[in-house]
Amino acid sequence: MNIGIDKLSFYVPNLYLDMTDLANARDTDPMKFHVGIGQDQMAVNPVSQDIITFGANAAAAILSQADKEQIDMVIVGTESGYDSSKASAVIIHHLLDIQPFARSFEIKEACYGATAAIKMATDYVRSHPERKVLVVASDLSRYGLHSDGEPTQGAGAVALLISKDPRVLVLEDDSVFFTNDIYDFWRPVYEEFPLVDGPLSNETYLQSFATVWAQHKQQTGLTLEDYAALCFHIPYTKIGKKALLSIAEETDEKTLERLMAQYEESITYSRRVGNLYTGSLYLGLISLLENSSSLEAGSKIGLFSYGSGAVSEFFSGYLVEGYQNQLHSVEHQELLDNRKQLSIEDYENVFSESLPNDGQSVSFADPVPYSIEKAENHIRYYRTDN
Repeated sequence: MNIGIDKLSFYVPNLYLDMTDLANARDTDPMKFHVGIGQDQMAVNPVSQDIITFGANAAAAILSQADKEQIDMVIVGTESGYDSSKASAVIIHHLLDIQPFARSFEIKEACYGATAAIKMATDYVRSHPERKVLVVASDLSRYGLHSDGEPTQGAGAVALLISKDPRVLVLEDDSVFFTNDIYDFWRPVYEEFPLVDGPLSNETYLQSFATVWAQHKQQTGLTLEDYAALCFHIPYTKIGKKALLSIAEETDEKTLERLMAQYEESITYSRRVGNLYTGSLYLGLISLLENSSSLEAGSKIGLFSYGSGAVSEFFSGYLVEGYQNQLHSVEHQELLDNRKQLSIEDYENVFSESLPNDGQSVSFADPVPYSIEKAENHIRYYRTDN
């Protein structure tokens, strides 16, 4: 039985900051951001949007009424949950009017959570082939104003519908996963922003990729020549390139050039969005599928997922005939192009806004289809498009 990604889409908030403006405001050479880390723009969310509205907007773009009746699980991978008890998936399930006899919950392991959700979804569909699972990867990547991590911030969500006979990507049962207890990036419950050991984080990412890649190659016999493209977790777009170049000696120049060209297609959207944490790998996959002109049915794609702390996984899939018909290239381009550019002053004001933490009431008139309409008595009330 073939199981995999039947539909997929992403959503990012309607505000962004140009990285040249940020560099100038922080007395930094803009090339350090545009070239050094590979970022051009950063998605910024107003206080009236959160991981729930990101996820609902991303999923609403792909779900039909028939899908909603067949979905048995809603799983949100996130490290940005705002409630220590209630899962964002429960609210997304409600906002999207998905049939009530469903499981809804969150998975947390830094940026790896969505991959764990996909694997769980795949196992469920294998046992229940007539049912579907909605996986949402939704996050706010925030390090603080004037922080070292500020230029790698971002916000948004990716939604993926997992089913049998998928129309986009069949997932192979070839995962290699690896766990290493390390403190490269973490956020104690009392901290607003994460604690980061930047050099260790980069080193662990690259070592984790080398480990799962080598084990996957040993178990499957697959080499770089077998892949049409590789997609990576991309907290900033330069890191995936470093990972790919770290195994460049395993192949010939022609293959490496082909894979590098596909990698550039996979980071097109991330250069304009920034870090989506759990969603970054899958935003890269969407970017690859919607920007590459050389992929075709049967093309094999390798995927490297990484979550600090650290858990990593390498797995693969192959494209299905007609996969292009399930893409939303025009809508995604319009979403990115129609955002409002913020000045540094406006960005810092928006970044510093927060919902009341004392239960007071506040209302919003955000025109986005799914957004926070009101917060009162410690409850967020959402505007829906239903």
